[in-house]
Amino acid sequence: MAREFHRADRVADAMRRELSQLIQREVRDPRVGMVNVNDVEVSRDLSSAKVFVTLVGNDDPAAIEASMDALKRAAGFLRSQLARAIQMRSIPRLQFRYDETSVRGQELSALIDKAVKEDRKHSDDDSEEG
Repeated sequence: MAREFHRADRVADAMRRELSQLIQREVRDPRVGMVNVNDVEVSRDLSSAKVFVTLVGNDDPAAIEASMDALKRAAGFLRSQLARAIQMRSIPRLQFRYDETSVRGQELSALIDKAVKEDRKHSDDDSEEG
């Protein structure tokens, strides 16, 4: 059965596309850097939106915190720019959240690679003995 798309889903998708462009082109704070907007979750009543972002090429916790602070300070400006781009009666409040899924995925991938390497090493040792 096909998934039914609700208005909040369509608004979230439009906001994700617009925010990724607005952050890249309009936010002039040097602390922000390269930002990927991974997902936007809009509440059912369209009053608030959680914007999940990752920072490209920056793993330093202090830099991440500074970038997130800069995005939170720019939330009002970005909301006003969204109002111009998206025709809605009211634009949801923006709440920026750092998305750790990509970082966690890289860590898990490294652990899997390490385990596979160790397994190959042990299987090669066993075949040489037999």
